Amino acid sequence: MLDLQRIEIFLCAAENLSLSEAAKQLHLSQPTVTHHIQTLEKELGVTLFERSNMGLNITEAGRLLLPWARRLLHDTNDLKEMMASLQDDIVGELRIACSTTAGKYILPQMAARFCDRYKGIKVRILACGPEHAALKLLDGEAHIGVISTENADPSLEAQEFFRDTITLIVPANHRWAARKTIAPEEILEEKIIMREETSGTRKVVLTELAKYDISLDDLNVFLELGNAEAIVRTVAAGYGVSFVSTLATACPLERGNVFDIMIDGLTLRRKIFMVRKRISAPHRPRDVFWSFIHDPANADILRQAG
Repeated sequence: MLDLQRIEIFLCAAENLSLSEAAKQLHLSQPTVTHHIQTLEKELGVTLFERSNMGLNITEAGRLLLPWARRLLHDTNDLKEMMASLQDDIVGELRIACSTTAGKYILPQMAARFCDRYKGIKVRILACGPEHAALKLLDGEAHIGVISTENADPSLEAQEFFRDTITLIVPANHRWAARKTIAPEEILEEKIIMREETSGTRKVVLTELAKYDISLDDLNVFLELGNAEAIVRTVAAGYGVSFVSTLATACPLERGNVFDIMIDGLTLRRKIFMVRKRISAPHRPRDVFWSFIHDPANADILRQAG
């Protein structure tokens, strides 16, 4: 039977590519770490690391072991937490995979308030791409996912988290800055900074523009960025216009660095969803948080996306 401590040591060494750093993080001596790694290699009959003057390199066998090691440790922690949660207090770790910019603004506040109410729970928010949120759930790396597209995986269930508003922003010195609205066809005149292909914001914008026979090919997209804050700064510097979540523009708008403009006839709204596995072992922190987000006392947080 595999020793969980050796698995933990392997994982720490693999993530840091350093035996000395693993020893430091785990509060062990380096010889102890080396001994456990060598023992694990003998038990598995493979070499997990190659050592050279350049440092530590993980082998193909080590790379294959990595996801299994993470899942084993997560499942072990979940089992311990499930047993502990049978007591009166709800305790344990809640891991949330967040793949949407809007979620980065709402989710941390919701999680912090949750931890205030349930002192025995520690929340970890894992940033990831939209294509990875479901994988983290299915692999057991996360208990809950926050995504900006409808869930198509039958093994996952979803509920609406909140609704996000998308706005067109322009630099403070732009000719549209004094206007409240523009016609859809006017956007064709502008240099546009667009979110990346997998972005929920991008999908909503292109869907709405399509109602006016405006496609991506019609737009003068000169730059694609995968970070809303970077887009806001680039627009504020005068390099173009863009569509972003209103959550990302609050501070720049207050400082007068950018202005938001409505486009006649476009409904730039999207749903942000929370997802979890349909069939899984009981996990009280996850299940309590699933209900907690729509507690009436949290309406003030959800209203920020309005």
